[in-house]
Amino acid sequence: MTAGAKSNALVNSERLWNDLMAIAEFTLPEQPYTRRAFTPLFAKGRQWLTDKFTEAGFEVSLDAAGNLIGKIVGTTSGAGTIMLGSHSDTVPSGGRFDGVAGVIAALEIGRVLKESNFKAKHNIEVVDFLAEEPNVYGLSCVGSRGMTGNMDENMLSFTEPAGETLGEAIKRVGGAPNLISSAKRSDLRAFFELHIEQGPILEQKKIDIGLVTAIVGIRRLEIVFNGEADHAGTTPMNLRRDAAVALAETVVFIRKIAEDFALRGEGHFVATVGVIEIQPNAMNVVPQCARLIIDARSESKDLMDRFMEEVKRITATAAETYRVECEVPKMLSNSIASICDPDLRSLLNSCAKDLGLTTMDLASGAGHDAAFLSRIAPAAMVFVPCLRGKSHAPEEWAEASALAAGANVIAEAIMRFDTNSL
Repeated sequence: MTAGAKSNALVNSERLWNDLMAIAEFTLPEQPYTRRAFTPLFAKGRQWLTDKFTEAGFEVSLDAAGNLIGKIVGTTSGAGTIMLGSHSDTVPSGGRFDGVAGVIAALEIGRVLKESNFKAKHNIEVVDFLAEEPNVYGLSCVGSRGMTGNMDENMLSFTEPAGETLGEAIKRVGGAPNLISSAKRSDLRAFFELHIEQGPILEQKKIDIGLVTAIVGIRRLEIVFNGEADHAGTTPMNLRRDAAVALAETVVFIRKIAEDFALRGEGHFVATVGVIEIQPNAMNVVPQCARLIIDARSESKDLMDRFMEEVKRITATAAETYRVECEVPKMLSNSIASICDPDLRSLLNSCAKDLGLTTMDLASGAGHDAAFLSRIAPAAMVFVPCLRGKSHAPEEWAEASALAAGANVIAEAIMRFDTNSL
């Protein structure tokens, strides 16, 4: 079979959809759709996937980082591996599509490649990465970190509230944390991930396929204002050192700065104040301490650096205005942006056009396993539209036809890459 014989490799849309709805049943009934990593429901979903991989004729294994892998052995020794997949865990009360749609699409692509007797020179691997979402151990993208050599002993020692370490949890699901370095791969030649957009752009513009240019870097900053606790009824307004007022003004300024940066046309930029804490948090006490955490995202390091300078400026101004002290903004985390491979993006664009699908370039404002895979291999992502851009919620929805379209593009890209890269 040649790469041009794409009609024989088009995915079975009904089978893809039925599998996606079937794995969605592994959820907490009172909290759909919840299948958090390391839980019994996650294990049941993993076993279901293992059975599906086996039925498809894949060689099934778990690597030391706890990633579930289904392998189709290529015909050419030493050609390396083409990998595709995503994650099957969810956030609490998540949806039926985030992450797992990419796993089920990869499963379906692997099946149609085998059923159509496409003899790939490369190994083809379908992967369910372990624990992409934030979890009780405080670390996301566990499996893809392990596969790319970005998991260290300190991370393995992270604990959940009951005291189990992340390393113990990885071992519990079948991994081998004591051999975590063996999970790092050097044979990957290309990585593809399908995902719902988790935003409204494709739907609004009536575009079939989003070609991801980059996965944003994420900086999380902690800011703490310290004032003085006083009686809320007896302390004159002009004598107060109210930390909460400085925080409130900072929150408003963060929004204004982010809107300004987003409108500059220099790249994707968003910033959110998602954590606010006031002490002593009593209705009749002037707040003594106020803490906030900012989540800022962009694929542009320059925008991020300029945002940091603005944050320092506005917090200093707020502290001076309201006679409180401000600690130096603390960087809680700082992940760099991951650029998707331009050659793979061009290949995906060509495949989509040949399949009669419309495309557009856009950045991903959310993190993905592809961000880590891009550190060791050319990586690319395909986005498909989702209803009203809704994600991380039970209402999350994507049409079967949209998912099939994205899977078809990746299937065609894999065949062309396999044919033309050796």
